[in-house]
Amino acid sequence: MGEALKKTRILVADDHAIVREGYCKVLEQEPDFEVVAEAADGEEALKLTAELKPDIVLLDILMPKLNGIEAARRIKEKYPNITVIILSAYDDDQFIFSSLEAGAAAYLLKSSRGREVVASIRAVCEGESVLHPSITRKFMARFAPTSSKPAQQESAARLSEREKEVLNLATRGLSNKDIANELSISVRTVQAHFTSAFNKLQVSSRSEALLRGLKEGWLSLADANSKSKDD
Repeated sequence: MGEALKKTRILVADDHAIVREGYCKVLEQEPDFEVVAEAADGEEALKLTAELKPDIVLLDILMPKLNGIEAARRIKEKYPNITVIILSAYDDDQFIFSSLEAGAAAYLLKSSRGREVVASIRAVCEGESVLHPSITRKFMARFAPTSSKPAQQESAARLSEREKEVLNLATRGLSNKDIANELSISVRTVQAHFTSAFNKLQVSSRSEALLRGLKEGWLSLADANSKSKDD
């Protein structure tokens, strides 16, 4: 018999039952996804996350008792390897930036089709960015360190040269396939480098890794901008 399919375990949190059930129905149709729990508010999401340790937590941004941004922050503080994805009806920069700063790997609009949500979850699991390039640029500009802030090299020292190279290319918004072409390696190898870098940095997504690098000064927004102009 073949090896059993390893499923991505997902917790869905939304205070509207019909919305929550809709997401669950879409996700359960995927053979490699398993919805392990549903939560109706932020506090319940925290409690179930602590009990079940899912791989992915989908959080509505506005929920009773505890909003999605604060729930994301608390989840990431306690369980850095759990991936958080925010679901929102609001296409607002401040909501997006606050979610990403709280540790969310992605910010998805509730107007997204079910297939787009599924594709985004898979992309995040593979180290891809699911943010629109314009959002990525604004996100990086907002959190880039000032020139007076000294670079903190402790995190960067844990990474191999190839892992640093892959993350530097990621600042340009390149997909895993584009990075693979740039470095003449396979997409699978790029994914492996991202996974290794995430583990060393104790993050679970590209967004978190880039934010960490920008804040600590070992990823450069200036380099990303100059290279993008040359592309």
